[in-house]
Amino acid sequence: MTAGPEAFDPRFSLPAVDAPPLTEVGVILLGLDAARLLAGLGSAGTAGDPAPVALAVDEARHGVAGRPAFADLVSSGRERWSAARGELAAADPASTPSAAPRRLFASAMDTVAGAGLGELGLAERAYLAACWVRRDEVDAYAADRPATGQEDGNVVSDVTAG
Repeated sequence: MTAGPEAFDPRFSLPAVDAPPLTEVGVILLGLDAARLLAGLGSAGTAGDPAPVALAVDEARHGVAGRPAFADLVSSGRERWSAARGELAAADPASTPSAAPRRLFASAMDTVAGAGLGELGLAERAYLAACWVRRDEVDAYAADRPATGQEDGNVVSDVTAG
């Protein structure tokens, strides 16, 4: 019996059951804007889990007492990105783009592992991988934006303005 087109819907598919949990975390990181990626990279250090780093970045972004300033995290992330960017490019000179975020993230994690960046915590590797996948946006943000502590929050206004 052959399956008809209704048997498989390519618009939605669940991850493989045996896929590492970090892959799904990576997909979430890929959805963050450049400022949050840089702030996460700036605060990741030797952390073993990227999730608490993302929470700390969000708390800093919202000015929670006791957290470093968001602008300081972004600035630290810019420095880390600047230090790692050349090594990542050398480790992945002809990256092959993919439309599958899980594959992109896995490939970027391999690039980070092969870049010779020394001992990295899991969170730092994950944030570097996400920054590598989104490098055009991260590079533009790192080069053009002052670390004000606020990202553009008016996307809807920009889209609907006309």
